[in-house]
Amino acid sequence: MNLPLRIRYQTIEIGNVDIHLCTLRDRQQFSDPDRVAHDLGISSATWPIFGVVWPSSIVLAHYMLDYKIDGKRILEIGCGMALSSLLLNERLANITATDYHPEVEHFLKRNTLLNNGKSISFERVDWADDKSELGLFDVIIGSDLLYEDEHVSLLADFIQKHANLQCNVIIVDPGRGRKSKLSTRMVEYGFVSRHVKPKVTDYLEKEFKGYVLEFSRKDGG
Repeated sequence: MNLPLRIRYQTIEIGNVDIHLCTLRDRQQFSDPDRVAHDLGISSATWPIFGVVWPSSIVLAHYMLDYKIDGKRILEIGCGMALSSLLLNERLANITATDYHPEVEHFLKRNTLLNNGKSISFERVDWADDKSELGLFDVIIGSDLLYEDEHVSLLADFIQKHANLQCNVIIVDPGRGRKSKLSTRMVEYGFVSRHVKPKVTDYLEKEFKGYVLEFSRKDGG
């Protein structure tokens, strides 16, 4: 049985920037009447994960608040509620958002309008079967992406496919135990790796136990 989705509106402060969001009310929401998500392999248990704001995404948005964006093409992977994309859009960055969930684009368009922003490029992608026409990027970002061991290689390969020879990658990981495995794969692709503890996270309700994973590559390694 699919009940109507319950949503909520909230404003998240990133420095001196307010980002307005329409999200799912909570992680109990579910609606897949045409079995679109089901056919993509998204279970009812994981269906709502895209639709709430996670601490890692807030950490990433704060990281991107003062990030140098001039002349850079930026890609957000697994954007979910796309908080960082919306923030970068507010900064007039060249940002493209991606996710696997079929409902993400709807919420992205809705939230872009809420923030009176220009349209954000979006493409639904599958890391395991990437047929996208995204092209190459100078900066690739994401948060809380490594849920399963198999995601490590899939993510690294996807990043490699869409990373310019000179590229910076920022992944915020909440501490799921796979950051070192991802670093190993990224080093194989010519990236220099470092794990950084966010200096200030008092904007979160609870202590952040994760890391910002920074990968950089110059001239293809």
